[in-house]
Amino acid sequence: MANPWAGEVALTVDGEPRVLKLTLGALAELEAALQEDTLIGLIERFEARRFSSRDVLALVVAGLRGGGWTGQTADLLAAEIEGGPIEAARVAGVLLVRAFQTSAVAG
Repeated sequence: MANPWAGEVALTVDGEPRVLKLTLGALAELEAALQEDTLIGLIERFEARRFSSRDVLALVVAGLRGGGWTGQTADLLAAEIEGGPIEAARVAGVLLVRAFQTSAVAG
């Protein structure tokens, strides 16, 4: 079960519940994957709803890795995500909010 107070978000991948979290290492990997110097541009894209499927995939992979998953990006390309791309995008946005939140839990 995901703990929102710890910045965690739940997502079911191939029928298996997973916990996603953007740790410092996961954030560094995310910056590298998206070739961003900072995450501000990515956050701004999500706020303006101008994010791409690549952004969503990179966020989900980084979150899964932060949650202990050892898979590769290619493993998700054919994976069944419960709720489809809309749920993946929602989870990606919540991950960003929870990673940089300082007080109340968003959901």
